[in-house]
Amino acid sequence: MVDGTILVFGHRPSGSSRALLKAAADRGIGAVQLTGPEPPADLIGCGAHLYSGLLLADALASALGITLLEAAPGWLADLPEPLRGRDIVLVPIAEAYGLHRPVFVKSPNDKRVRAGLYADGAHLPGPDAVDPETLVLVADPVSFAAEFRLHVLDGAVHAGSQYASNGSLALAPLDGHPHHGAVLGFAREVLAACAATLPSAIVVDVGLTVDAQGTERWAVVEANGAWGSGCYAADPQRALDVVLRASGTAETLSRHDLRFART
Repeated sequence: MVDGTILVFGHRPSGSSRALLKAAADRGIGAVQLTGPEPPADLIGCGAHLYSGLLLADALASALGITLLEAAPGWLADLPEPLRGRDIVLVPIAEAYGLHRPVFVKSPNDKRVRAGLYADGAHLPGPDAVDPETLVLVADPVSFAAEFRLHVLDGAVHAGSQYASNGSLALAPLDGHPHHGAVLGFAREVLAACAATLPSAIVVDVGLTVDAQGTERWAVVEANGAWGSGCYAADPQRALDVVLRASGTAETLSRHDLRFART
């Protein structure tokens, strides 16, 4: 990385942010830790990169002139069924109010609607709390025996980590993991089918589902902006490569990546 690169941290302190902070320092990248949405004036227009949680990301990116890359809101729902492994649709939340069965619901690319399992549509946040036109992903509930975070760069897995086991936090490096080969094999299948629908730097989560009969199946969990995603037990230097690409100035982005600028 060239001298003069600056990585601005708007994330609350965590294992991932500390690992990336150290990785940046080891590479000679200047790091600035912020606690609010207003960066110092000398950072504005300096060509910085950003690693931040959603609460501060939009304000900091706007102030710093940074473009954040992410998948389209309906990316997960648009995947072929063999890759997503369950029924998923992107609909206005007003449409989801009429559901009479348990569903997993989340806002794509933000936290306006808390991600979680809802007994039915009546348990979703009402129109007094959320604009009825707010888009949400509605999915059939599935159980994941293991979940993995993959930092993807230029259509290939660049770094990876397990982050959950049976719904509980369980960090482990992907290298040497019993599922290492299966995870990378499924990731290659996913990326071969849809790399063109993703920015060049993105995080894709995948998992091993288990149905009531004990049948196992690999499925995509979701895709998230690398600039706001934990690296868990992945190699922080390789995760940092993806974070930097996913959060630069518009002038540094390829024509392909400009299509995935967060708005």
